[in-house]
Amino acid sequence: MALTLIHYTDGKTAGWGVVFDRSLAPLAAGAMTTGELIDQRWDEIWAKTPNDASIALSSVKLLSPVTRNQQFICQGTNYASHVRESGMDPKSISFNTIFTKASSSIVAADEPVARPAHVAMLDYEVELGLVMRCSIPAGTQVKSDELHKWLAGLVIVNDLSARDVQLPQAQFYKGKSYRGFGPVGPYLLLPTAAEWKRWPDLHMRLAVNGQTRQDAYCCEMIYQPAQTLTELAQLQDFFAGDLIATGTPAGCAARAPGKAVMFIFKHFVSEAGKWKLFIKKNAANPAYLRPGDQISVTIRTDDGALDLGEQTTKIVQP
Repeated sequence: MALTLIHYTDGKTAGWGVVFDRSLAPLAAGAMTTGELIDQRWDEIWAKTPNDASIALSSVKLLSPVTRNQQFICQGTNYASHVRESGMDPKSISFNTIFTKASSSIVAADEPVARPAHVAMLDYEVELGLVMRCSIPAGTQVKSDELHKWLAGLVIVNDLSARDVQLPQAQFYKGKSYRGFGPVGPYLLLPTAAEWKRWPDLHMRLAVNGQTRQDAYCCEMIYQPAQTLTELAQLQDFFAGDLIATGTPAGCAARAPGKAVMFIFKHFVSEAGKWKLFIKKNAANPAYLRPGDQISVTIRTDDGALDLGEQTTKIVQP
């Protein structure tokens, strides 16, 4: 049965614990980062039982279960529905789009996020996060039934994005890396080997002010976890606690212009003029996030057996 791991503070010190119902079983002190926790406390985590739960969950404040020292890798255009709403044909996606996001963007699941003063097109993206259990040797071929060997757990990620920076400048990193643009958690869910096979059943939902914007299942991924881990193992080193966000489905605020508009942009408008018109038109789109908006994000199986908790993020003035 999956375990629910949290990173928390009691107002004085930070700690880690395993949740049982509405209480938590604290882990021994000493692990300062997610990687250290997984490396040093793995057996202790799995040894915890409800009898060890001695602290009321309501008495602590939850922190991000992925600490800011860890690598933050992201996949883009990884759901056919999102590819289509971005104005592309899913059949044309012939490669896995990979980019990085600053780990300094990571915040707790309920921490308010300030919209930068110069950003008018702040968008949301619910994503399933994979947290590494260990490094992957170069050239490793990760099999779909061996995810438990390489991955420790699953988290909710909201890949907040300044589209008026990301798109005109063609820079994913800049548009997605402002401080606060990476709510993570609240839980780090640790599935058993058998439960890892259920990741496609995870149901992602994101709502803004109570209105559902995104609603999809993780099985809709184009490049699935085993494929992505295999490819990334050829590129770089990974370490315990590193985070991979696996892309978002349809429902984002950003939409591609219609075909007629694209034709005009392509043949009659300069590159600078195109983006100026695009931003002017889209800045008025009410779907983009504004101060005062409340975002709710959940990822869980429909039977509740695997539940990554709920993010409740409020957008505020800088």
